[in-house]
Amino acid sequence: MGDNLKIFVGYDSREDIAWQVCRFSLRRQASAHIDIYPLKQATLREVGLYTRGPDTASTEFSLTRFLTPYVAAHDGWTLFVDCDFLFTTDVLKALQHLRRDKAIYVVKHVYTPAKTVKMDGKLQTTYPRKNWSSFMLFNNAHPALKALTPAVVNRESPAFLHRFSWMSDELIGELPRGWNFLEGEYPRPEKTPQAVHFTNGGPWFAQWQNVEFGDLWRAERDRYLQSLQGGIAA
Repeated sequence: MGDNLKIFVGYDSREDIAWQVCRFSLRRQASAHIDIYPLKQATLREVGLYTRGPDTASTEFSLTRFLTPYVAAHDGWTLFVDCDFLFTTDVLKALQHLRRDKAIYVVKHVYTPAKTVKMDGKLQTTYPRKNWSSFMLFNNAHPALKALTPAVVNRESPAFLHRFSWMSDELIGELPRGWNFLEGEYPRPEKTPQAVHFTNGGPWFAQWQNVEFGDLWRAERDRYLQSLQGGIAA
């Protein structure tokens, strides 16, 4: 199934190092080849797929993420993940949880954010199904996903998109929490999660150095930088 997985990482120009480290951790842990692409708003605008006006969202990929199944253009599984993730295990293991009768898989968080401000001073918002959309495994072969067209993504409200109002609840499968562990929102587990999500801010921001698992992110960043010095493609 490894050759059948495409991965799109949300890209924000203020967090280039976060994208680089996320991609590096994905590739370093993978047991088979995986294709990883940055989902860049500027590129999507250039090709006419994203036409919404400017917004006040905390990231450049807040709404472009919902174009992932359309952009992937295949019938396999497609992963969208925010750039502020660190993978500590093989992402292909997540496929073990999937069934073809589901259109999408997410970690179904139920929580109230612990902080009122996130990342570089952006206001933290609270809404139903918050952070469900930060790690989405799409079953591109499922007919229900054909409804998530660029027209819908460009027309509908952020609430409609992030609350999965475009999808029947019974078609949303659930992944274990470890695949989208919200640092700072859940108690630190005894075992390192498969994917640490620095949802409030990560060590690439000066004011977020003392986060849980920050040492793991910095170590991965150092490996990435060393790979550049050694001429190894990240």
